[in-house]
Amino acid sequence: MKRGGAPTRPHPAALRWRWYERMNDNTLRKSEAEWLAELGPERYRILRQAGTERPFTGSLLDVREDGTYVCGACGNELFTADAKFESHCGWPSFTQPEEQKNVRLLEDRSHGMLRTEVRCARCDSHLGHVFDDGPGPLGTRYCINSLSLNFRPKSP
Repeated sequence: MKRGGAPTRPHPAALRWRWYERMNDNTLRKSEAEWLAELGPERYRILRQAGTERPFTGSLLDVREDGTYVCGACGNELFTADAKFESHCGWPSFTQPEEQKNVRLLEDRSHGMLRTEVRCARCDSHLGHVFDDGPGPLGTRYCINSLSLNFRPKSP
């Protein structure tokens, strides 16, 4: 507080990052009201309520540029363009994450199915699901909602 009891204003950088609350060494958290205000209703439905966008409607489905796919909520680096492949399933598909530690895999028994859900390890946002029918040596297909991601083109 300033002299005379008037409160000081926080530094702009503190305002920008104030919503990060460290839960452990790599996980970040906000209130659901803050997530909704930042993400908007459609992204909030996908990322925070484990929703799914309609197949073949995502803006990143046909992106073929070199770059990195990051979490649409917190910016955590998740997938590289090199790992992306055309699976014809209606959502962007990747053979593997950039680093396994950047994603969390959880058992998902919703909708009467047994699947493996993929979440961002940093902010715990829903990304999509992983299946064991992919190409390459690992045989995995990470089927990810476009609205769960942002694309960062590689700098020239």
